[in-house]
Amino acid sequence: MLITFLLRILLYASPKVEFSDREITEYEDLISTIGEGELLSYNLSNPKYRFLQYLSLKGSYLFHGSNNHNIELFEPRNQTLFNGKPTQAVFASSEPIWSTFYSVFNRSSLVGGGRNGCIVCKNKKYHYYSLNDSTIKNNPWTEGMLYILPKNCFVKSDSGKIHFDEWISHDHVKPAGRLIVNIDDFYFKNKVATHNRKESMIKTWLLYKVRTLRANPMRASNSR
Repeated sequence: MLITFLLRILLYASPKVEFSDREITEYEDLISTIGEGELLSYNLSNPKYRFLQYLSLKGSYLFHGSNNHNIELFEPRNQTLFNGKPTQAVFASSEPIWSTFYSVFNRSSLVGGGRNGCIVCKNKKYHYYSLNDSTIKNNPWTEGMLYILPKNCFVKSDSGKIHFDEWISHDHVKPAGRLIVNIDDFYFKNKVATHNRKESMIKTWLLYKVRTLRANPMRASNSR
């Protein structure tokens, strides 16, 4: 399929992670503490993204990233789906890497618009993350919160063969758990490209991987 080939060439696929028996035991112990929105105490030696990828494979939870550390109840808000349709909903994703980006990206540092997404095609996920140079110069990274939400409260916003990994709930949603994350927990932290503010989205997609391979545009990776 041509579109699969293009996604594989132009964007980055979600990592394939294999877990040791020891990891699984540690992760299952941590998962057992998820329940009423508590802050997870992560003291494991493995990177958080590995735990989150394992948690995503369990199939019971979705993720929502935010700079706000104290959300006790998510309320449906007027927003726009990736297909441009307006909706009043709570947003989430089954891909914790994409959600982690929203946790650690300081929205107050945004100049113009950012471009990012996680596209699903044939059960594989492909990522892109691009900011304009003015935003990059603002050192737009912060310590944020990744919220773990019950999947049974959500439905997919699009069920097409190719779609963004976007889930929505039209009801209030109480988090099942929370995890503090920073830029070092973002798997694609060295794959954030820069684009011209006036260029088309198509051009951003076409040049995205080339730009990340040419040079790492992230001038600083320290969270603030």
